[in-house]
Amino acid sequence: MSALSQSPNQDSWPELPLAAWQDTYATLHMWTQIVGKVRLAHSPLINHWWEVPLYVNSRGLTTSAIPYGDGSFEAQFDFIEHKLILQTSWGGSKSFALKPQSVAAFYSEFMSALRSLGINVKIWTLPSEVPSPVRFESDTQHASYDPEYAHRFWQILLLSEHIFQEFRAGFIGKSSPVHFFWGSFDFCVTRFSERGAPERLGAASITREAYSHEVISAGFWPGGGDIEGAAFYAYAAPEPAGFAEQKVKPAAAFYHPQLHEFLLMYDDVRLAPSPRQALLDFLQSTYEAGANLAHWDRKELERA
Repeated sequence: MSALSQSPNQDSWPELPLAAWQDTYATLHMWTQIVGKVRLAHSPLINHWWEVPLYVNSRGLTTSAIPYGDGSFEAQFDFIEHKLILQTSWGGSKSFALKPQSVAAFYSEFMSALRSLGINVKIWTLPSEVPSPVRFESDTQHASYDPEYAHRFWQILLLSEHIFQEFRAGFIGKSSPVHFFWGSFDFCVTRFSERGAPERLGAASITREAYSHEVISAGFWPGGGDIEGAAFYAYAAPEPAGFAEQKVKPAAAFYHPQLHEFLLMYDDVRLAPSPRQALLDFLQSTYEAGANLAHWDRKELERA
């Protein structure tokens, strides 16, 4: 597959076998954390950590504008030309190639590029939400980058984003942006009942802030652990009684008792007669299952 398609119609859902790109996935996870932590360091706290994520755009993943002094700067993963691009509101720009290199080398090159533009940033260099984390400046283990699979991953995010936005449009209550969390390396959209959630005693501050209110969330994740492939997911928090037993669509979707989530494997979407309809059915049916059981005021929250 050519990474740069000649067609404007990005409507094919590519294969993304976990085993084929797992090393690239692990390396890219750390690279996005480095860039994301820079955004976090210079952004004011927004409810549910909405200042943290990256966003899908027509080239890859972007931080969007990050405040800095009287101006702003932006970092962009370009998965078409495979570059990391930095641009500033004062006219400066810098880029370097995305290629097989260690996390430590990427961290050094990225920080050097920022300094060359007059941007001085300090971040917490220990990765988040991963087992046995290694500080970015010391990580020479993760050093893979396959441009074809990076492009495929972005293409899936782009196609998913179109459908997530369509689903989001039917809800007039509080809803998150469609965004990419670099900590967990997942892409999601979240709906809120607008009621507070029970306090999570003993939970970390990140979890308490994220789940301060009732939510039903859905997203895409490349897989890992006992989930041996990419999957779409949906969950309710707090989970209402009987949620796990609900019948959802399409038929291939199932409830994972350890994750406390409904899953629909990516390949079941990709190979469906209509991937768009299969994913919309999953999003809507899991939302309805959670909202009905938790007695959300759907009449007030949904577009007529």
